[in-house]
Amino acid sequence: MTVASDASCVALDGVTLLRGTTTVFDRLSLTLGERRIGLIGDNGAGKSSLFRLLCGLDAPQSGTVHVYGRDVRRERGALPALVGLMFQNPDDQIIYPTVVEELAFGLTARGTARREARERARDFLGARGLSEWADRPVGSLSQGQRQRVCLLALLISAPRLLLLDEPYASLDLPGQSLLAAELAAAAQQLVVSTHLLDHVRDFERVIWLDAGRVRADGHGPGVCAAYEADVRGRLAERPPLPY
Repeated sequence: MTVASDASCVALDGVTLLRGTTTVFDRLSLTLGERRIGLIGDNGAGKSSLFRLLCGLDAPQSGTVHVYGRDVRRERGALPALVGLMFQNPDDQIIYPTVVEELAFGLTARGTARREARERARDFLGARGLSEWADRPVGSLSQGQRQRVCLLALLISAPRLLLLDEPYASLDLPGQSLLAAELAAAAQQLVVSTHLLDHVRDFERVIWLDAGRVRADGHGPGVCAAYEADVRGRLAERPPLPY
């Protein structure tokens, strides 16, 4: 069995992705099988582009992308049950005016009757102490709260793989702790892109992307430390600020 046909993992094989005249990835190959994977690197390193490939929003110019044995380009209809993406900006993701409607949408899209989907969404919120959110207009929530709604909508629809793009960026410290606990309890495979390295430092695997290439790939503590050392070295080479 080839890696691409392996239903237990996610695989990119020889992927080249162009955006205009810019080469984002040049024959990138990765196999993602671990339960918790961190994705780190500078802005523009290719983290969001990798996520867009995995959920079918971008198509490579060459190479293949498989999610649990399904070809992302040829089997797009299977993707909603397999992979869910949480965008950096929750306003790019939220569709419905109230929280309960937003959570119910993922269930109705997979065949659940509308009334049952709303009941399940209310129960899902109640189990997390968020019953009062159910009928709140999404616009009345803070950005961090809207970001949590996006995650809850993914969790209730239960795809096998969750791709989280900078999920901690808009959260205060209590919000980060709540999100970390939610992710720790999630049954799905997770890939978390973040600049806040402490949230992925203890992951079994962290991938450091640098200009579309894998600069380091291994246990979280070592890869995070190598990236931090690289950043310190680059900053030390800069001329002093003219105070």
